[in-house]
Amino acid sequence: MVSTDANAPWLVVGLGNPGPEYAMNRHNVGFMVADLLADRMGGRFKRAGKAQAQVVEGRVGPPGPLSRRVVLVKPMSFMNLSGGPVNALRDFYKVPTAHVVAVHDELDIDHGTLRLKLGGGDNGHNGLKSITKAMGPEYHRVRFGIGRPPGRMPVADFVLKDFSSAERKELDFFVDRAADAVESLVLEGLERAQGAYNS
Repeated sequence: MVSTDANAPWLVVGLGNPGPEYAMNRHNVGFMVADLLADRMGGRFKRAGKAQAQVVEGRVGPPGPLSRRVVLVKPMSFMNLSGGPVNALRDFYKVPTAHVVAVHDELDIDHGTLRLKLGGGDNGHNGLKSITKAMGPEYHRVRFGIGRPPGRMPVADFVLKDFSSAERKELDFFVDRAADAVESLVLEGLERAQGAYNS
């Protein structure tokens, strides 16, 4: 018998901080990927009822039985409180934890490099820490490399700075690739997506 999980919706969470002053920060790359996915789905983010988040509902993949229902989420609670809204929406849409995907910046990977995985630690990332505290670690992550801060710059300063002008030249390409990786994960599963996108 086919498990109902296969037909359950996916919750794709772009992590970031709300407000125009954060829009181009390295820490907001999850929002950038979510915005691109919303464009592809032809949807616009809107307030999610009582949850402190914005959502877009739609489908990815070819029309018909192979497409998958996806709820895109941008928590509006600030990064370190992301878990509350994400968990509330997971319950509301009846999404299995294994169908939750967090898209986030990752210090320990070179700029623009992607790594997809299921479960694991939070590596000091406050958004992941909050989500894991709210619902456990067994959700997917699409980790978008931003590299380490130069010299002795504190990590907090680095992630809350905008991408440099050199990084911005390739940023659209990398964000596009990350959106492709999310779609591949939802449609084809983790192993195939890892094979194609884990640089």
